[in-house]
Amino acid sequence: MTDHPKYKRVLLKLSGEALGGADGRIIDPLWLERFAREVGEAKKLGIEIAIVIGGGNIFRGKMAEELHIPKETGDHMGMLATVMNALALQSALENLDVKTRVLSAIQMDRIAEPYIQRRAIRHLEKGRVVIFAAGSGNPHFTTDTAAILRGAEIKADIVMKATNVDGVFHKDPRQHDDARRYHRLSFDEAIVQKLGAMDPTAMTLSRDRDLPILVFSLKEPGSITRALRGDDVGTYVSQDPEIVYHS
Repeated sequence: MTDHPKYKRVLLKLSGEALGGADGRIIDPLWLERFAREVGEAKKLGIEIAIVIGGGNIFRGKMAEELHIPKETGDHMGMLATVMNALALQSALENLDVKTRVLSAIQMDRIAEPYIQRRAIRHLEKGRVVIFAAGSGNPHFTTDTAAILRGAEIKADIVMKATNVDGVFHKDPRQHDDARRYHRLSFDEAIVQKLGAMDPTAMTLSRDRDLPILVFSLKEPGSITRALRGDDVGTYVSQDPEIVYHS
């Protein structure tokens, strides 16, 4: 590890499911506290951190299908779920004396600030963690796409996606024992091979904006801190790197 962070401004993408932990709870207080502590530790290094959080622990698109809810309505319900997660994470961070602001793509002034690009950047410059809620504010777009969009808008150095697998593999490691993990990977290879680092819209937007992505695992304690510090973790996806596998 290094005491000199590699990145100045980072967009961290967390899945809503991650907040539920392993026992099926909607929000696991132990996982929530761990995320908050690791973000707080990275803040001490002077890194500007913005976060996009999903809502899958509360509501998923499949639930809308089962309830015969229109796709657009289900997507808006999912956006509201991300607001609940954002408020929970904000409280956990502020319990650790980390200054935080929640900015929502759907206007709800009594609980969150409206998303304004310049306001978000100003909060970051003042040392506050910014949590973007309600996705992009539009149906039909995932929180992966919202993460890339917000990352580009705030001029982040990188978007980091925390998942339940240790990076991007050339085939599904849950089904294939011989799956190899990429150390570095190009956007085009990830898109053409449908490797699942992010959804295709998000990956294409990231490529077009030349915004690199790091995909890493949440399983090990300290993984968020190591990623934010710029340690060698997960899979780094960028414009045209030489494809390298982990040994």
